[in-house]
Amino acid sequence: MALSFRRLSAWTRMTAAFAAVAFCTACAGTSPEITRLSSDPDMIAPGLNPHFVAEAVSNAKAKRAKGQKVWCVPFARDASGVEIKGNAGTWWDQAKGKFARGNEPVLGSVMAFSATRKLPKGHVAVVSSIVSDREILIDHANWKPSQISLGMTVIDVSAKNDWSVVKVESQPGTLGRAYPVDGFIWLASAR
Repeated sequence: MALSFRRLSAWTRMTAAFAAVAFCTACAGTSPEITRLSSDPDMIAPGLNPHFVAEAVSNAKAKRAKGQKVWCVPFARDASGVEIKGNAGTWWDQAKGKFARGNEPVLGSVMAFSATRKLPKGHVAVVSSIVSDREILIDHANWKPSQISLGMTVIDVSAKNDWSVVKVESQPGTLGRAYPVDGFIWLASAR
């Protein structure tokens, strides 16, 4: 289900547009640690807190400036407000009873990738836009080593259309291998 920016009230559109402009202005430089695959001005929308995302980007940039590695877990925690610690592969189980969980993407939710041979500690990313019932955009860190990636396309390729298997756009216009997903985690107020 696509989110229509036009259906929002004028005040909400203005607030979301202002937040998007402020966020994009803060991140618009040609900084090599940030990959932006989407120029969609509606990327920041209700359910995705622009202050959280801006803080996550700022914190990640500060770490890189100090020569520190940027990890997916602190980025997702900062960008979503979902306060879970530990490896990404443990987030789904840790969220049970503490946060809302589901099998469909929710704007601002954390997509919890399962631990696999390729992702032995799992991976987490934040849903930044819902494009259709089988396509979303995500913001995350360390998909490419120690980098921030904003607006990366994710396609549901599961046989049952249940978001249990996805492909991620690793390079513009190119989807990578299939990855299993445990589900989506969000603050109760995100839906």
